[in-house]
Amino acid sequence: MTKNKMSLNEQNIVFIGFMGVGKTTIGEAVAKQLNRDFIDIDQAIEKEFQMPTTDIFKIHGEKVFREREKTLITEYCMSTGKVISVGGGAFLQEEIRTICMSHCIVIYLHLPWDAWKERLSLIIDSRPVLKGRTLEEMEELFYEREKIYASYHLKVETDQLTVDEITDHITELLKLTRN
Repeated sequence: MTKNKMSLNEQNIVFIGFMGVGKTTIGEAVAKQLNRDFIDIDQAIEKEFQMPTTDIFKIHGEKVFREREKTLITEYCMSTGKVISVGGGAFLQEEIRTICMSHCIVIYLHLPWDAWKERLSLIIDSRPVLKGRTLEEMEELFYEREKIYASYHLKVETDQLTVDEITDHITELLKLTRN
């Protein structure tokens, strides 16, 4: 089933955006408000491997992680009625972008660079892609990834908003999309 052959109530919602922008937090809140199951792809992979993403990268390598990521996202995108958070690097894979865009409502959570920098101390230890990078290299990665996130159905600016405000805004946008 493709996106346009499925009712909006059945379509999965996929959250994309740079690491640390709140995809999991917002995704969980939206899922709760819409009474849907929530899946965080990174958490699902960590549970499968029984170790944090940083260890998966160290022990098995990024390639193994990305392959599993692609398989899980594909499986979940082919189901219905879910809210899915994909890792910050998932959209680097064209196959993932294509399947998400054709089978789901893709919501890009955007946070400006200066606001993202303020969260760095909270997320750096759990993000293997940031390990050993300078702030300048992180900024370069941030803007490179922004180009990847250009494929979406809805874009939501999250800076200076609470989780509840963002969640309410998203559910309102989804209602408008249904009409």
